[in-house]
Amino acid sequence: MGLLLEEDLHPYEIMVRMRERFLDHEDKFKIGSLYYAVDQLAKHSFIEAVETIHSASKPDKTVYRITDSGKEQFHRLLLDRFKEDAPVYNPLHIALVFASRGDQEKIAEILRERIREVEFKVDFSRRVYKEHQGLVPRSVLHLMAGQYEHAKTELKWLKRLLADTEAGKLGDTDPTSLMDQDEI
Repeated sequence: MGLLLEEDLHPYEIMVRMRERFLDHEDKFKIGSLYYAVDQLAKHSFIEAVETIHSASKPDKTVYRITDSGKEQFHRLLLDRFKEDAPVYNPLHIALVFASRGDQEKIAEILRERIREVEFKVDFSRRVYKEHQGLVPRSVLHLMAGQYEHAKTELKWLKRLLADTEAGKLGDTDPTSLMDQDEI
């Protein structure tokens, strides 16, 4: 609904805008469910069709706009999202509790692969941020900057975990802090 606040769009245009703003990487939203969501929003009168574009060679395209009740619903949902505190879930969190009992070499191998993946994510999110400066609203840049910063933090954490794994320290009770002194 937020994109329809900017201008009237048909679902394909909504999908393109969502990809441009990386909304397809966030939350539980999947592009494949977009047409169903549009139908549901229309059914509840949050959006309405304003035009159908006919083409002999392509399927018809219906352009939608947000209704007054849709604007009210959008603002309620927006504020709800700002209030929401969702815990971060990472399956590695549970695995760490038992990691000292596992095959350290295999764990290290997996961590090295994860580090490569996160290094790519850090580089990709930095490039995306730079490419979109001046093109998207500042609020979207905050989203992109947050993705970059989260990836950098994850990378630092994984590298520290790999160092301890390679050193055979996962089972140690060494009181040396894992965090930087200024973070404690």
